[in-house]
Amino acid sequence: MGFYSDRVVPRLVNLTCGAKVAEPLRRRVCQGLQGEVVEIGFGSGLNVHHYPETVTAVTAVEPSDVAWRLAEDRVMAAQLPVRRSGLDGQALPFDDDTFDSALSTWTLCTIPDAPAALRELRRVLKPGGSFHFVEHGLAPDEPVRRWQHRLEPMQRRLAGGCHLTKPIADLITDAGFTMTEVDIFYQKGAPKFLAAFTLGQAVSPADSDQ
Repeated sequence: MGFYSDRVVPRLVNLTCGAKVAEPLRRRVCQGLQGEVVEIGFGSGLNVHHYPETVTAVTAVEPSDVAWRLAEDRVMAAQLPVRRSGLDGQALPFDDDTFDSALSTWTLCTIPDAPAALRELRRVLKPGGSFHFVEHGLAPDEPVRRWQHRLEPMQRRLAGGCHLTKPIADLITDAGFTMTEVDIFYQKGAPKFLAAFTLGQAVSPADSDQ
C-alpha cells in the first residue's frame, strides 16, 4: 500500500464515516445483533457504541493498523470484548459455523472481491445466523447510475479503492443469503451518486450448502 492509502485514507474515513448523520443508520443496522459477532471492515470502531446488549463479543476484521490505532479508545471503552483477528474479509481465518451474527458498514465498496467476502461471511456464520449491513452502491435510478460510472475512477483513487457501482442487494443474495429486510434509499444532505444506500438484514440458510 502507498503512503496515501495506508496513512491518509484511514483518517479520512474516520472523519467522513464518523459524521453525526451516520449515527442513526449505525444504530439501526446494529439492532438485532446477538451473540458472537464478526465485523468486517471494523475501521476505527465507529459501531462499537451501537452494539446492543445481546452481543457478547466482537471479532474485528480490519487490515489497517492506522485504523485499529484510531479505534483504541472506543475498543477500551466497550462493555464487551472486542478483538482484532483477521486482516482480509476475502479469506477469513475462522472455522465454519463460528459466529451468530455478522456486520458490515460501508465496507463492501472497498473490498476488491466482494462476492468472495460474502461467501466467506456465509461460511463462518452459523446456519440461521444474521448478516446486518449498510452500504453505498449502485443507485436505483439510471441517471444517477450514469454519474456513478463516470465518477467511479476518481472515487477509487481518492477513497482507497471505493467503488460506487456495486449492486449490494444482488451481491448478497447471489452469495446464498436469504434477504429478510432491505431498504434502498438516498441519504439526505449528500450527493445522490455518493449516498445511494442499501440497509438491511439477510440470513444464512439453515440448510446452507457451502
